[in-house]
Amino acid sequence: MPTPRLLLLAGDFVEDYEIMVPFQALTMLGYRVDAVCPNKSAGDRVRTAIHDFEGDQTYSEKPGHNFTLNATFSEVIPADYVGLVIPGGRAPEYLRLDPRVLAIVQEFAEAKKPIAAICHGLQLLAAAGVLQGRSCTAYPACAPEVRLAGGNFVDLPVDQAHTDGNLVTAPAWPAHPAWLAAFVRILGGKIEL
Repeated sequence: MPTPRLLLLAGDFVEDYEIMVPFQALTMLGYRVDAVCPNKSAGDRVRTAIHDFEGDQTYSEKPGHNFTLNATFSEVIPADYVGLVIPGGRAPEYLRLDPRVLAIVQEFAEAKKPIAAICHGLQLLAAAGVLQGRSCTAYPACAPEVRLAGGNFVDLPVDQAHTDGNLVTAPAWPAHPAWLAAFVRILGGKIEL
């Protein structure tokens, strides 16, 4: 049986933990995770940013690691994948301006394939127009975008996740255990927490 493939949409200044942890954890569980970025190829890198919660009115941002992409964006065929992962950080802010990125997100949503989005990753879902009538969570600053896109924003603690059918969302990286476990469950895997 072929290894199930997941697509991970990345860009410069993606949140460090929100790309590194899902990529590594899902790979460890036996998925092939293809990390791609528009206008970049396998072997190219994206820069990451570390977002932390240090008691300020919003998160702080620090330079993160470089993340090496392992697949080429221009070669993506959504039908080849069983699910989609959308990390947060600053990348979704500008990735949502790319028509091909939006078309990929729409194709996963129309096919009702599992989609995991975290933090500012919901900006891509909102821009792609796939949140109408869906309940989801995100970083709280993205709540107006979720609502304007027709979604029902669910206010959760930062370490919790929310599932609505094929859509698993979380506010930020402290939710990784709950978010990734819920995503793997809708992919058909078994996770015990």
